[in-house]
Amino acid sequence: MRKRPCLTSDDAKTMMAACIETATHNKWNVSIAIVDEHGVLLRFERMDGVSFSSVEVSIAKARTAAIWRRSTKFWEGNVKDRLVLMKMPDNLPVTGGVPGLSEDEVVGAIGVSGVRSDQDEQIALAGLAAIGLTAGN
Repeated sequence: MRKRPCLTSDDAKTMMAACIETATHNKWNVSIAIVDEHGVLLRFERMDGVSFSSVEVSIAKARTAAIWRRSTKFWEGNVKDRLVLMKMPDNLPVTGGVPGLSEDEVVGAIGVSGVRSDQDEQIALAGLAAIGLTAGN
């Protein structure tokens, strides 16, 4: 039987705290979604003053990264050449969703929305680093 690492509730709390710290330090108000390897929501935070639309976008970014095992930045970079990728299920090709790897296994993902996409990604990467996860591409 195969054994694989997985995120715990404490992991998600630590990741969220690092994301919030990074966003707060930079004065960025965002929505942050942390999902497990199947794209199921583990933890969510909507900071004050962030738009309602960022709620769904952050969750969609996290789900895309977890389900497809690739960052949303990868999808954003490739959709220009292959528009058919827009029709793939559970795919939001907007930078800011990053899968987290442990022992070369995707254990979950973080999706962030509310500021520029590269800033969203910066926040997500801080959350992964907080528990020593490697970011998937």
